[in-house]
Amino acid sequence: MEPNNPKTQKQYVIELQHGKLTKQEFITYLESKVFKTINRFKLIDRNDKICVAASGGKDSLTVLYLIKKYMEKYNIPTKNLQALAINEGIADYRDQTLEDLKEFTNKHNIPLTIASFKENFNKTLDEAYPIINKLTKKKPCNICGVWRRTLLNTYAKKLGATKLATGHNMDDEAQAILMNQFKANTKLAAKLGPVSGIDKHEGFVQRIKPLYLCSEKETRLYTYLLNFKVNYTECPNVTLSYRSEIRDMLNNFEQKYPGTKNGIIQSFLDILPTLKEKQISENKDSSSAPRQCQICREPSNNDTCNSCNLKNLITTKKKETNS
Repeated sequence: MEPNNPKTQKQYVIELQHGKLTKQEFITYLESKVFKTINRFKLIDRNDKICVAASGGKDSLTVLYLIKKYMEKYNIPTKNLQALAINEGIADYRDQTLEDLKEFTNKHNIPLTIASFKENFNKTLDEAYPIINKLTKKKPCNICGVWRRTLLNTYAKKLGATKLATGHNMDDEAQAILMNQFKANTKLAAKLGPVSGIDKHEGFVQRIKPLYLCSEKETRLYTYLLNFKVNYTECPNVTLSYRSEIRDMLNNFEQKYPGTKNGIIQSFLDILPTLKEKQISENKDSSSAPRQCQICREPSNNDTCNSCNLKNLITTKKKETNS
């Protein structure tokens, strides 16, 4: 009887709930899952002009790469694909990821636009945070989230996009679901899902999440196996956020009870239509439909949007300091 030959044995790269996979089996598995997600939730139409919110991190590079691959597979013109990055101005972090992103988009012939906090709000995040925090106690992620969402929507519209794809994965969504659950925020929960928002609004570019059913572990491995140039470090501000505590809790549960995150996502998808119907009904019976900010003209529930309110805090503080 011949001894086992190591060269003939399969080299597995990951073990999932349904079994172990080799490198090529895993790559095929993940790409198929993303393509099925796009088709199942009708994320991309043949006539869409898609803008991908890209940072140069593992998730955004994965979604950018796979959307292009999806478009090529289904003969959708790749000229309708572009990347949009936001430079928040986070020292020793964002500059490197943007360099990786520029290299990636050049290699794959994808147009890239970069918008910055400094250009649009007169301050980087590092400059704005100490001022705003002193006045409001807001953490950096609270400020960053508001300004990022505004710029992504504003620039996606400028670029003529009909869809804005983000790199949110299963871990991100499971965290958001629990955060809203713990804070009893059903209005925000209704806006989650593979397609963000309650219904279409002309002021918002519809957001889609092709990685909705992919775990962070899977996207990390995918970028590693395909030799993407990625810096796997996370934003230095994340440890200050409420989300980071939810993330750590979920990771502990996932380690003890594999499938926890997927269970959260699947059960949420079951109740999501009910949440959306409830919110649509409430919106019809109230004046909560988005209006326009009187300053920047972006959609807002109030006369002045959150982005402009934050910007005004800095302007007011500067005037007080100079007076």
